[in-house]
Amino acid sequence: MKKKVAIIGSGFASLAAACYLAKDGYEVEIFEKNSNIGGRARQLKKDGFCFDIGPTWYWMPDVFERFFADFGKKPSDYYELEKLSPAYKVFFGKEDSITIEDSLDKICAAFEAEEPGSSKKLKEFIKEAKDNYDIAIKDLVYRPGVSPLELVTPTTAGKIGQFFSTISKEVRKEFSNTKLVQILEFPVLFLGAKASNTPAFYSFMNYADFGLGTWHPKGGMYKVIEGMESLAKSLGIKVNVNAPVSEIFVENNTATGMLVNGKKIKADYILSGADYHHTETLLPEYKRQYKESYWKKKTFAPSALLFFAGFDKKLENVTHHTLFFDTDFEKHAKAIYDDAEWPENPLFYASFPSVTDDAAAPEGKEAGIFLIPLAPDVEDTPEIREKYFQKIITRFESLTNQNVTDHLLFKESFCVKDFKEEYNSYKGNAYGLANTLLQTAFLRPKLKSKKVHKLFFTGQLSVPGPGVPPSLISGKLAAGLIQKED
Repeated sequence: MKKKVAIIGSGFASLAAACYLAKDGYEVEIFEKNSNIGGRARQLKKDGFCFDIGPTWYWMPDVFERFFADFGKKPSDYYELEKLSPAYKVFFGKEDSITIEDSLDKICAAFEAEEPGSSKKLKEFIKEAKDNYDIAIKDLVYRPGVSPLELVTPTTAGKIGQFFSTISKEVRKEFSNTKLVQILEFPVLFLGAKASNTPAFYSFMNYADFGLGTWHPKGGMYKVIEGMESLAKSLGIKVNVNAPVSEIFVENNTATGMLVNGKKIKADYILSGADYHHTETLLPEYKRQYKESYWKKKTFAPSALLFFAGFDKKLENVTHHTLFFDTDFEKHAKAIYDDAEWPENPLFYASFPSVTDDAAAPEGKEAGIFLIPLAPDVEDTPEIREKYFQKIITRFESLTNQNVTDHLLFKESFCVKDFKEEYNSYKGNAYGLANTLLQTAFLRPKLKSKKVHKLFFTGQLSVPGPGVPPSLISGKLAAGLIQKED
């Protein structure tokens, strides 16, 4: 008789784990609290517009290919990918921007135009970043974080210094131009921490950026979720929505089932892809691995204030992905990581998927997603949200030299309160637990509970870390640990 695995949540990590377990012969059932699957990767549809609420960047295409290949499939079996050209544009001021194109040679030319001599340094930097990528993504991140010895290999031995230096130090050794420094420090923001707190080894994110490029699934990132759902169902996985879990049952130190909408669901194993902290609150207090004091001491990735806006015209001077670095980055970072307060003049990111994807907006109109990174757990009110929308839209109009306020059809917002309510997110964080030196690999919350037998975890608060590709890997790692139990 097949052993049953009950999975909490239906994000990238949960769906990945479900597929691996079903392939290995387990009976798998997913329980999602919201009305749609995808966890944080959901969509908002309104008046013919379509917005990705969660992830909007498709990086590391090889990780997606590796996932689907494990099932004899390809991403193209489920969705159509387009390499973005340009990848993104960065504004530093009015009539002051740098466009990152779709190849390293073009990016080198942009660097050279900004700072003569910098292209040679960039090629060397990316060569080292590629070396790190080959070590990390093809090997290290596929280890489950059980032991520190996982990090000790002949190749990592030569990289040990990079775990004790930082991205910020290494970039600034070679580049003095502030704009180029900011561009090179930008990718590690996906890891949830400042470049000054992120080990230099994580420069592999720069190779993901400049070497592999930025891609877009036609129809949005949710097409990846739909592809994974299709794969899951073909493997016989049952998916339940509107199915919140309110308790995990433990007998003789072993997880035996869950309470879902007042009904007891029995299972041989329980795997949670929901917020790790929240999942442990479903257990008796003495069965939790990590106390409140543990979580309070951790460095969390930022939360975010997001706006989803529909415009009645096509916008000018923007690309699919557009970054606005026209204010002081250090002050904004200090507000997030040191002071835990709203930034006075925030940097922000904007995505206009309808620039390259007709499915994102009606003809002749534009879909805009605006994101301000924030400290987790800051005060969140409608008045504050509106104040910050006005701040960024005023700057946006000035920097892109156009009026958009008069062409705004609607806007919806999503912030700290929503992350808490929709995803049970600890302090309303958006991206999980930051990848700092002391929160890397075996130093992250464990995939396997030490206190409750047959209880496992996956996702961005566990191994290997935040981001969509790491979540796919996390699902594979958690499934592997369950398989080892039998």
